[in-house]
Amino acid sequence: MFITVLATLSLLIWIYLLAGRGGFWRVAKQLKHAGNSHDMPLRRVVVVIPARNEAEVIGRSLTSLFSQHYPSLLDVFLVDDSSTDGTAELARATAHALGRGANLTIIKGESLPSGWTGKMWAVSQGVAAAGARTPDYLLLADADILHGPDSLAELVKIAESGGYDLASYMVTLACVTPAEKALIPAFVFFFLMLYPPAWIQSRKLRTAAAAGGCILIRPEALKRMGGIAAIRTKVIDDCALARGVKSAGGRIWMGLTHESRSIRSYETFGEIGRMISRTAFNQLHHSTLLLVATIIGLSVTYLLPPCVLFSSKTLPITLGATAWALMAACYYPMVRFYRRSFLWSFTLPAVALFYLIATVHSAIQYWRGVGGSWKGRAQDLRKS
Repeated sequence: MFITVLATLSLLIWIYLLAGRGGFWRVAKQLKHAGNSHDMPLRRVVVVIPARNEAEVIGRSLTSLFSQHYPSLLDVFLVDDSSTDGTAELARATAHALGRGANLTIIKGESLPSGWTGKMWAVSQGVAAAGARTPDYLLLADADILHGPDSLAELVKIAESGGYDLASYMVTLACVTPAEKALIPAFVFFFLMLYPPAWIQSRKLRTAAAAGGCILIRPEALKRMGGIAAIRTKVIDDCALARGVKSAGGRIWMGLTHESRSIRSYETFGEIGRMISRTAFNQLHHSTLLLVATIIGLSVTYLLPPCVLFSSKTLPITLGATAWALMAACYYPMVRFYRRSFLWSFTLPAVALFYLIATVHSAIQYWRGVGGSWKGRAQDLRKS
């Protein structure tokens, strides 16, 4: 009887996710094409890139920015955050080779003050310097993003036509190595499940999120929320930025794109596990109660359906099989977006188990006082 109740609950969860959570799984609806951007008003955009040891990717990223199909020359402010691999020199050489040396300003990052994350301190310095150019928009970009040639024009057109104060692209993540093929589509799937784009865009709902690699924002909206200083301690800074803008009365938009992509690769399952673990417990506000609820929720939603297939009773097996089929149907559009076989749709229970283990690991690291680490800096440490 108990297993039948759990199987029924799992099935009801998937019916809700398919029908009642903003259509987050309908990937085609999240792909925004702004149409012809040639008739849009000219807007001045200044790009801010925080960079810490990004020599491997910064040249390609800058090349994609300086090759934008945009009616105005871009000014790029790159904040060199104590790099030791020649990031600044390579960035400067790339800009000069493209004849755009005058459009690149390299800022040597100041020492990290107490109470700031490294990335937010670098972004803050870049935003402050960019203000001298009186931009209509700031593009906050990560150093590992290869921007599609029409990416900026599309984002500006989206912001202008929709009256959005923040417009963000969830770029296509690298999906080449075996670990990436198995785990990366689910990363985006889970993100959209937490933050359905339709709910993000709604004025009536508080849901707010952005994808940190590619965020277009109006400076006045940033000012209304208190500037970057308002999120100086946030590890999940992109979503914190979006919440700040929306809470201050701004409108936000987030969608997917095939044209822009991340060129940061994760070679092993361990690397992806550490990437998830770095922020997972922070996402749960360091709450043990929420961690327990997450473990139970993930187990019932993802792990139970295939497990009940081993039951000796027909009804639980039928309920579990139906729930797993709905799960695969929900996941399939994202699998297709990443150009994987439909068979990958049925791997979501195993992938969810991996993410569950990474989340528990994140909590353990926090309790141990170790936290996560990014570019040699510890973050999300437990306060003594």
